[in-house]
Amino acid sequence: MRVPGLQVILFLLLAVLSGDPAQAQQAPAVIVVPAKVIDLRESADFTGRLVAIQKVDIRARVSGFLESINFSEGQKVTAGTLLYKVEDGTYAAAVQEIEGSIQAAQAQLNLAVIERDRSVRLLASNTAPQSQVDIAKAQVQKAEADLVRLNGAKAQAELNLSYTRITAPFDGVVGLTAVNVGALVGPEAGALTTLTRLDPMYAEFSVATSLLLTYREQVRQGKVSSGANVQIILPNGTIYPSKGTLNFVSSNVSQGTDTVTVRAEFPNPDGLLLDGTLVRVMLEQSDKQEVLAVPQEAVQRDQQGAFVMVVGPDSKVELRRVDISRSTRGQSVVASGLKEGENVITDGVGKVRPGMVVDAAPAAGG
Repeated sequence: MRVPGLQVILFLLLAVLSGDPAQAQQAPAVIVVPAKVIDLRESADFTGRLVAIQKVDIRARVSGFLESINFSEGQKVTAGTLLYKVEDGTYAAAVQEIEGSIQAAQAQLNLAVIERDRSVRLLASNTAPQSQVDIAKAQVQKAEADLVRLNGAKAQAELNLSYTRITAPFDGVVGLTAVNVGALVGPEAGALTTLTRLDPMYAEFSVATSLLLTYREQVRQGKVSSGANVQIILPNGTIYPSKGTLNFVSSNVSQGTDTVTVRAEFPNPDGLLLDGTLVRVMLEQSDKQEVLAVPQEAVQRDQQGAFVMVVGPDSKVELRRVDISRSTRGQSVVASGLKEGENVITDGVGKVRPGMVVDAAPAAGG
């Protein structure tokens, strides 16, 4: 009597013994990336704030009623643009009055000079005493002094008259006006508006003192260059297209935070950067720094330190201890333990162990 089940068992056993691929265990699939030498410069991110290079309150320097407002709020203006006009009748009259006084003083000086010269001639002919000459000379000096004083008063009056025209001291954007036509303004009236210069723009940020000292030591040792590329990331996550330049490092340390204020300058011809905006500041070494690197996800750690899983030419997995000097922009810099071109596993590490044969596929785009 034949047993059908026995034939099935024998067939399966023979298939296994004969090495039938359909029944053999499949190699686990992993994704690998070769270790590459790339330009991976030292970089650091900081929180900063944009600060206008110039910002002033526009105030009236003389008192009077406001005659006109000659700008639109938010308007871009150039240096010298008329912003406000104060009624100038009183100040123009003051200038005219002083000019009249100057003419009278000039006539008085001319007369004093004539009297002095006459007294000198009489003294020479012994028909006038020395005292008369001295008095005449004193009168000339007094008339000259009066003329100097009146010319000074005229200059002040003309200056006050010029102050009735309130102009922009530099190129910038005018803010909201705090007064209307007809309002009484003066030195005590407060700010009439604000003028802000937006191009260029400063970005100020704080750097930990320890980080600054470490950087300067690395520069001294020649490990990094002294120059740096500066970029900012705007609140919406976009990178501002123009790079900046560092132009100031404070000599004082903030005792509360143990940080140093650093400032960078950025061109802002389109006015995209606004005063007071919170931004991220990125500093990057200016010179190239080519290093051996692998993706950060390839690096694993245990109690003994960092390691990567390397897939050799025979598709076998090897655990390789590595020394990672730093990690940035998704890459880990390998100081030792790996060679350029060796494939490391970035996806599927949990499915393998050393010595196992794997089905390795390159990462997309790699």
